[in-house]
This record gives sequence, structure tokens and C-alpha cells, in this order.
Amino acid sequence: MKTSSYNLVMSAMFNGRRGSRPPVANPTSIVCHDLMDATGISFPEAHLNPNAMAEMALAGYELLGFDTVMPEFSVQQEAAALGCEMDWGDRNRMPDNKSFPHADFSDVEIPDNLLEKPSMKVVLDALSILRRHVGGKAAIVGKVMGPWTLSYHMAGTQNFLLQIGLNQRQRVNKMLCQLMPVTLTFARAQFQAGADIVVLADHATGDLVGAYHYREYLLPIHQKLTSQIDGPLILHVCGDCSDRLDLFAQSGVDAYHFEWQVDAKMAVEKVDGRISLVGNINNPETLYQGTAEDVYRQARYAIEAGVNLIGPECAIPLATPMENLKAIVSAVREGY
Repeated sequence: MKTSSYNLVMSAMFNGRRGSRPPVANPTSIVCHDLMDATGISFPEAHLNPNAMAEMALAGYELLGFDTVMPEFSVQQEAAALGCEMDWGDRNRMPDNKSFPHADFSDVEIPDNLLEKPSMKVVLDALSILRRHVGGKAAIVGKVMGPWTLSYHMAGTQNFLLQIGLNQRQRVNKMLCQLMPVTLTFARAQFQAGADIVVLADHATGDLVGAYHYREYLLPIHQKLTSQIDGPLILHVCGDCSDRLDLFAQSGVDAYHFEWQVDAKMAVEKVDGRISLVGNINNPETLYQGTAEDVYRQARYAIEAGVNLIGPECAIPLATPMENLKAIVSAVREGY
């Protein structure tokens, strides 16, 4: 008997009864030029218009065969709502913030109408549209930026990391705590709007900070967030995080979305069933520059290692061939 995409994903999220096959999931963007051409929708429209956003997300399910739909393609929705000057990009560029309104680490005041800001409302509206179209069929995935990532947007990445390097603990903790309600409010609203799962993207990556910094600064905040958000959460942290997998498993999230830099077999062994794992097909070398056969082999490696949900390691390069994304789907359906 065929199992729905929704059931496959939700079972895998909780390390539960194995479905008829592993699900293909995208906690981050799988929009590429081929998908834009196939739908007639492009950036920046899909960042700003809820119907375009929802239709683009649906294409991953309907055209590619993924088991999830994820409508938030940018990492800048909250930053725009908090007063950053935005460049919403174009067909070839993702959005970026052009200003850092709290570079001096001044107090961050959260607007009372935060969820009514256009960049926030568009995501909530898109989730509601998706709920009407594929609710109970495909797993609907929302996404929020965590306080660490929001601090990059408010103060500038280098500036924020400099304060950590200078051991400005009070300054750093104050900003993280001021921004935590943004993450909490948006995550709760996304579940209410129709998300089945929400991604918590918080880029305390191994390329920038040590496991010590995650443990001392961010782990307590993640534990507070997860205790107050009633819904399944996927933690997304880029880079080589092999040294903090055990800490992620203590954070209260249900799954971790990880990169190819972290070996799948090692990750499965290290988390030991405490959380599910999502990923970890390499973006720049395999999905973007490789062949469909390369993608297929890497997906099979992740499946055989025991990764629960298979998909790209992060938001894919916009020039990624659509056939390479379909190769992930082919790999999970082999033998099922």
C-alpha cells in the first residue's frame, strides 16, 4: 500500500516506524533556474508575493517528486521586518540586507505588528495557501531564523563574531535574548498558519565558531525555544559541525539538517537515534557541478548510512540542473 508523502516525512522526523521508503525533504530552498522556467515564476517575486511563493514551493512536490513543500526561500524575511534595508535580489541572486541597524549593539525593539510586516505576512499567507492545497498529502515546512543568525543581520556577521572573540559576553547575550522572541513568535505563527514542521536556521557554524561557543551562548537559548514551541523542529546549521552533534541532540529539536562535510555514517552513529538526521547531499560539487549519477550515488550513501530524510545539504545554487534534483528522488525510490 502506498504511503503518503506526509506520513513518510512525519514518521522519519520522529525516528518512528519505517515507511515504504525514505522521504525526500528540503528544509531549505530547492529553487533553481529550471524550476523558475517550468513554473513561470522567478525571484524576487517568489520572495514577496504569497501566491508566487506557494506555487514555487508546490513545484518541488509536483514537478520534482519531493515529499515536502517549503515556501521560504530567503533568510532575510525577519531582517526586513526588523528594519534592515533590503536588496531582494533577482533571478540570479538571493536577497541580502544592505544595512545593519544595530551595528552598535543598541537595544533591539521588536515591532508590535511584527507578523503584519510584509516580509513576514507573505510567508504566513503562503503557508495557509499550501495547507489548503496539499495539507495531509505533503509535509509543509516553514522556516525561521534563530537569534544567532538574526544577530548577524542586525549587527553584521564580522562585527558580531568580533564581539564573541573579544569575550563581550554581556553584549552578545543581550542581543541574543532580545532577538529570541522574534524566532519564537514567527515559529508559533507558522505552525498556526499551516506548517507541519518548522526549520530553525541558526548559523553557529563550525567554520566560524567553536563547539564551546555553541554550548555557552546558544544551547541554553535553543533549549528555551524548543520548550516553548509546540511543533516538530529541524535545526539547520551550515558547515562542519561534527564537533557539536552531541550538543544539537541536547537542544530539544527533533532533527538536524546537515552538510556533506559531516560524514553521514559518523553522524548517525554519534546522534544514536536521539534526533533524526536530514541531508546531506553536497551542493557545490555534486548537485551543481556533478552528474545525475553522482547525485544518485551520494543519496544512496546517505540512505545506507541511515539518514532519516534525504535531501540537499542547504539552499541549492540557482544554476543547479533540475535533473540532478530528480536524481535524489530516483535514489530513494530504488527498491521500493
